[in-house]
Amino acid sequence: MIEANNPNLRSWIDVPADSDFPIQNLPFGIFKPSGGSPRVGVAIGEHVLDLKTLHVLGYLENLPFSQADFDNSTLNDLMRHGKKGSRELRNRISKLLRSDVPYLRDKEHHVQQVLHKQSEVELLMPVKVGDYTDFYSSRDHATNIGKMLRDPNNALMPNWLHLPVAYHGRASSIVVSGTPTIRPCGQTRPNDDEPPVFGPSKLLDFELEMAFITFEGKPLGERISTSEADDYIFGMVIFNDWSARDIQKWEYVPLGPFLAKNFNSVISPWVVTLDALEPFRCTNEKQSPEVLPYLQFSGDKGLDINLEVLIQPNGGNESRVCLSNYKFMYWNMNQQLAHHTVNGCNIHAGDMMASGTISGPTKDSFGSMMELSWRGQTPVVLNDGSERKFLHDGDTVVMRGWSEKDGVRVGFGEVRSKIEPARV
Repeated sequence: MIEANNPNLRSWIDVPADSDFPIQNLPFGIFKPSGGSPRVGVAIGEHVLDLKTLHVLGYLENLPFSQADFDNSTLNDLMRHGKKGSRELRNRISKLLRSDVPYLRDKEHHVQQVLHKQSEVELLMPVKVGDYTDFYSSRDHATNIGKMLRDPNNALMPNWLHLPVAYHGRASSIVVSGTPTIRPCGQTRPNDDEPPVFGPSKLLDFELEMAFITFEGKPLGERISTSEADDYIFGMVIFNDWSARDIQKWEYVPLGPFLAKNFNSVISPWVVTLDALEPFRCTNEKQSPEVLPYLQFSGDKGLDINLEVLIQPNGGNESRVCLSNYKFMYWNMNQQLAHHTVNGCNIHAGDMMASGTISGPTKDSFGSMMELSWRGQTPVVLNDGSERKFLHDGDTVVMRGWSEKDGVRVGFGEVRSKIEPARV
């Protein structure tokens, strides 16, 4: 067991029972205190632990980190210390926060300097994303889309069961929770018998996804195997991959997603380490046909992470429209990273790999409005009685994720973004 994951650990900091951020989590992020500069922090309950100040006060000695790693507007430099360094850092923080360790706890003047209330700080984009890849790894989602857009009896493309399908997306438009989403404009072709038109998308959709963030990889030309992949994955975030379905339908042939996807994607501000998620490992769906040797793996590589999506109309209350789970993924992260690098493609600290929409086997677990409304044929009814085929201006989409086991809840916080009208 990783030391910091012990379910019996308790912190001297008060952590509400339903908090996403107990001592067994300790996710990393970037925050800006009032009157201060951006820096690295760790979430604990309703507070943020200031690692820059913790380092200045001498609590992080004999670790492979400098003050510059924490006095920083991104986690990228911290991640360049790799799995060993981040694990040592998380274990040290866990020890400092344990209820039975007085070293920091009993120095009130230091506690006041290193702890900030989350409600009083600004949470920023945690990483500078160098490269971004979006996979398409949920079998239920791929099957649903195939049934709607192609032959229902041959919903999956011939390659889908043999490799993790993906495309390279736009890193510059990945933003942190709280950033509004502006309805995109582009070409659509509402009538197949008429020329295309230009204007705001009318079929704006969310996509429920998770993403993993990498450490520095191997040199160009070298591969990362499925057995090595865990050592190159820092942690995970919730990922709302907004889509303009009408723009997508017209533009995606023959090269795939472009303007329908690159206008905005929103992530949660706290990066939950892969170490913190280890207790929630589970098996994935059995893969058939058998995959090629470089995609084979041993052990449980799935993760039991509950995921929900809520829609909040302008001025109204939230309505949950989806309850899914990351365990529904057909292709796991180890396979995704192994396939991504099998041709020698190199990765860097801060690269982001999204899962693709995560849908389960039942309608209430479908991870997009495209599926929930079945391409607009069966509108989704919200708590206030209003209906949605796709999303309206003023709607706020909220996504949350958490794992629970042995009385411990490890969560991601939330992704929240409000839709603003197109700028025409």
